[in-house]
Amino acid sequence: MSPTPAKPGGTRIPSRRIVLRGAFTAAVVTGTAGALFPLLDREQTTAARPAPGPEAPGTGPGATTEEFAEMYRGREIRGTATVVVPAGASDDDRVAVAAEPVTEIRIDGRPLHVMRRADGTYLSDVRHYESYPTLLETARAAVDELGNARLAPPAAHHM
Repeated sequence: MSPTPAKPGGTRIPSRRIVLRGAFTAAVVTGTAGALFPLLDREQTTAARPAPGPEAPGTGPGATTEEFAEMYRGREIRGTATVVVPAGASDDDRVAVAAEPVTEIRIDGRPLHVMRRADGTYLSDVRHYESYPTLLETARAAVDELGNARLAPPAAHHM
């Protein structure tokens, strides 16, 4: 290797290898800091957050529940969605870690099969071409579609 050439004024010009090594090191340090910052920031905001109050009745630790019951167009609609999250998960982690909720909707006591889509909306067997943002809206749309008809009783599965 030849030594780094000097400028006419006597100062040395850094080689391309040294410039690229410095740029790569700066990029690695910046990328690592950017990746670790949310983790470090979350610990500080978690420490500053007040302790959670008592849980809602009927929910155990690590469970989030959505419930509704109403009369809609002469039909009784009841529904629940329970999301189980790991014990000790922070409020921020509840959204990211939560598994698919266990949902149940009943119209006049008969179960309505509901599926959750990847975007968080719901669709039912009755209105399976359209999705709705909440379980309650899904149940209301099913009642609208059913009119005076009743849901069929659940089929028995035989193996």
